[in-house]
Amino acid sequence: QVQFVESGGGLVQPGGSLRLSCAASGSISRIYVMGWYRQAPGKQRELVATIESSGGRTNYADSVKGRFTISRDNAKNGWYLQMNSLKAEDTAVYYCYANLAQSPWHPLGDYWGQGTQVTVSS
Repeated sequence: QVQFVESGGGLVQPGGSLRLSCAASGSISRIYVMGWYRQAPGKQRELVATIESSGGRTNYADSVKGRFTISRDNAKNGWYLQMNSLKAEDTAVYYCYANLAQSPWHPLGDYWGQGTQVTVSS
């Protein structure tokens, strides 16, 4: 079993900032990629940002480049999304994501958190 604890969502005014956190626990051998996805009402889930556990290479959606920053703490199996200059169109449920192996004998799999609501509104 793999569990994610997400925190940091909420209501913020346009131009404001929020920091999302995700902590993974349970049966985890190694996390390869950590990230965040989001889903707005009536839209498909989309990638926001990912970071590789080893090396720290990052990838961002074009819509958030320069405004959002993803970071990680491998020792805590945690990762974070600093969101600045938030816009109304950033409103969505944000899901933490990991590509990980539960044991050296398990294949890699994709795992998702329950989601946290981010609302950007005046």
